[in-house]
Amino acid sequence: MEKGKKNYNLVIGIVALIAIILVIAIIGYFVSKPKPLVIQGEAEASEYRVSGKVPGRIEEMFVKEGQEVHKGDTIAFIDSPEVRAKLTQANAARSAAAAQSSKARNGARSEQIQGAYQLWQQAIVQEDVMKKSLDRVQKLYEQKVVAAQKYDETKAQYDAAVAQTKAAKSQYDMALNGARSEDKAAAQALVAQANGAVQEVESYLGELYLTSPANGIISATYPKVGELVGQGSPVASVLDLNDIWFTFNVREDYLHGLKQGDGITVIVPALEGKEIAATISYIAVRESYATWKATKETGMYDAKTFEVRAVPSGNAEGILPGMTVIMKQ
Repeated sequence: MEKGKKNYNLVIGIVALIAIILVIAIIGYFVSKPKPLVIQGEAEASEYRVSGKVPGRIEEMFVKEGQEVHKGDTIAFIDSPEVRAKLTQANAARSAAAAQSSKARNGARSEQIQGAYQLWQQAIVQEDVMKKSLDRVQKLYEQKVVAAQKYDETKAQYDAAVAQTKAAKSQYDMALNGARSEDKAAAQALVAQANGAVQEVESYLGELYLTSPANGIISATYPKVGELVGQGSPVASVLDLNDIWFTFNVREDYLHGLKQGDGITVIVPALEGKEIAATISYIAVRESYATWKATKETGMYDAKTFEVRAVPSGNAEGILPGMTVIMKQ
């Protein structure tokens, strides 16, 4: 009887031991079972930085962070007294160039033309007088009445009078015809140059009002009203919520044949697990020395990290940049 009881206890012990081993094995199986791979990324959107070509002081900001804007809406106004001063200088230079061009085009004044004509007529009279004197002296010289020196002096005076007449006629013709064609062209070119300078400064005046380059929301504003900003310094950032994509950093041994153009499904936890269809648009290795990792402790080869981008092919309403997204397996 006692022997049978001992056998019974032994069986119970063996069964209990087997049960414990089975429980431990089952627990070990579930604990050691590899968890499903989770490829996590985030939503991103195109961001535009609004900046100006002209340095100056922020006179007024027309938007606030989080405000919705449309393309062409005014973001800020920059006050730049230096640009206004340059416009005054450019306008003055244009006026001076226009006056020079008008002078070259219209020629000399009527008083100058009349004065040149009178000098020409005076030279003609002087030439006529010297011609008569030369004729008389020449007759006397031929009759041996005057010396050769007297004849030479009179002849030189007559030649000088002829030259003076020609010079006076040339001055009159120049006053009558106005400036040379080359001078007129040069004056006109100066006018064109001055007009270009004015247009350039006026274009800078247009840059004093900074506008939104796209529809979106104001994600950030940088300077405060009254602060100075340099040329090209950003004033605000605009997020284009109509241009959203998803970015994943995937180790190459987890790519599993993903390629550009493949369709995937993305889960958005922030939208109560909403699923969105997307299309892979970009796959490229990350340009960083720190994105590789050994696949095994012994190190068979090094695995690099690739950036995978996907654009929504369905309704992406409610998705904001920075939201976590999960690639559905």
